[in-house]
Amino acid sequence: FPFQRDIVCWAVRKGRCAVFLDTGLGKTLIQLEWARLMGENTLFVAPLSVARQTTREAVKLGLGVRYVRGQGQVTGEHKLWITNYEMIANFDLTQFGAIVLDESSILKAFDGVTKKTLTEMFASVPYRLCCTATPAPNDDAEIGQHAEFLGIMSHVEMQATFFVHREPKDAVTGQKKKGARQQWNLRRHAEEKFYRWMASWGMFVRKPSDLG
Repeated sequence: FPFQRDIVCWAVRKGRCAVFLDTGLGKTLIQLEWARLMGENTLFVAPLSVARQTTREAVKLGLGVRYVRGQGQVTGEHKLWITNYEMIANFDLTQFGAIVLDESSILKAFDGVTKKTLTEMFASVPYRLCCTATPAPNDDAEIGQHAEFLGIMSHVEMQATFFVHREPKDAVTGQKKKGARQQWNLRRHAEEKFYRWMASWGMFVRKPSDLG
């Protein structure tokens, strides 16, 4: 569809970006075409069930995406490879020019050490694409983790630049809530800057007409 073509063109120009699209808008086709146009040795990383779906979708574009479980299977002149998140430690990521994280919201589920390790492992890959559904507007953690993975800005730096920290308090007593998740509220004067910053590296689309 034209909106998918436009998103691919934007993502190719960016080189490192996130495509946040609601279900049914064709994230898989978009990431496959992005990888084809980048022309790099590319590794797709996805949940296992999604990896199988991606190999089937690739056929529609006349592409071959091979499922692999380790670097030893990445051989020959073939360029498009796919594995699942559990296997990623088996790869030498310096051998890839591009990486695609499918269902990249999975970053949020990893503990801090795993997330840091993943980000450091992929730092050597020049072109990076994250694809997942649109995050909740108030989910600063998911937005920050994507920005950090892409090498745009660290999560901590994002919070310091655009947000103010508020301790969650009990509505009745006014006392700090024990065990409650810390709240980060967008600074009022930083709203426009924050959304312009997000739009510089992320495409947030719930329906095709969102592109204007």
